[in-house]
Amino acid sequence: MDEGKSIRNKLLIAMAIFFILVIASSVLLYFVSRKQSSLEGADSSVRLSAQSGFQCEFAEAQKFYPFGDGVLKVTNDRIAYLTLSGNEAYSFGVSYTNPFCVFGKDRALVGDLDGYAFSVCDKEGLIYSKSTSDKVKGASVSSDGFVSVILDCEDAYGQILIADPDGNYVSNKWVSRDSGYPVTVRFNDDSSELLIVTLNTNGAVIKPYIKLLSIQKDDNKYSAVDRAVYPIEKDDILSSAVYCGGRFLVFGSDSAYVASDEKISSLSVSYPSINYVFGVSDKLFLIYSEGVGQVNKLAVIDSENNIVYDSVLGTTVNAFNTDKDKCVLSVDRRVFVFSSNGDVLSDISVDEDVLRVGFVGSDKVIVVSTSGVHTYTY
Repeated sequence: MDEGKSIRNKLLIAMAIFFILVIASSVLLYFVSRKQSSLEGADSSVRLSAQSGFQCEFAEAQKFYPFGDGVLKVTNDRIAYLTLSGNEAYSFGVSYTNPFCVFGKDRALVGDLDGYAFSVCDKEGLIYSKSTSDKVKGASVSSDGFVSVILDCEDAYGQILIADPDGNYVSNKWVSRDSGYPVTVRFNDDSSELLIVTLNTNGAVIKPYIKLLSIQKDDNKYSAVDRAVYPIEKDDILSSAVYCGGRFLVFGSDSAYVASDEKISSLSVSYPSINYVFGVSDKLFLIYSEGVGQVNKLAVIDSENNIVYDSVLGTTVNAFNTDKDKCVLSVDRRVFVFSSNGDVLSDISVDEDVLRVGFVGSDKVIVVSTSGVHTYTY
């Protein structure tokens, strides 16, 4: 009897281990399939002209940018905010030769590239317009309404104007006399810091610098104070920066750096050709390829530099946008919605070329295609 009982116990243990392995394999297969879904066919096909929104000619569609609960229409002489049915909510006149747009959480800045003016608006209307004495070269908008504008400068490499949410300039502008040409600017989450990437071409080799300013308030006035400067030993051309996971990250075509705790360090992951970078919640989304003309891939990296997602996207990245803890990506004729962890929330194929994408509400995507503005619920 004891021997038979022992055999039964061993069989029960073996069966229990078998079922545990089956369950573990099923869970692993589920997560692997989620992570590799971008390699497979789309979940569904969507005919954009059949979706809600409005139709327009291709030349008109190029002027629309997803913004707020609708789209911003940007032309040389007018900026207008339209609802998703195509009705104009407001507009104001401008005179911009080469308008460009950058967006914050609730605000948009429209500037005249190589011109002398910029405007800031939200979905309710124009907040302020400014004229500048030097040419506008770029800009950034923080999540709570601060703006920084890169300007040309006659007696220096360039300068940075900073304005508070009411449009009042921070008392002292930053002028680059030694660091080189300002290339890009980026605020942290609470607009208490501004990172400036510069490129010095004055010597035998290109010399990049990363400058960090502290934005302080005293007696209801803001000022910008030097906090740190980081020289980069490698002769990289650094062209983009993001703030996510409580740190600034700066990127060249094949290099990445972390600026935090008043020191600079190389990001402990490397990619042959970095094409696009942006933050989603506390995760870094990095689109890269193995070289020029190669297929694009997406890597999602957490604040500890762990890669939580890495998979093929497609040939041509058309557009991307973010909203809190998710992002939408248009690649070839596919539109993906990812969570911040790299989970594919939606994957559709569309029947038209996509110009821009965005979010409206908690479960709806705006797609500006060659035929107009459309929405779909994912």
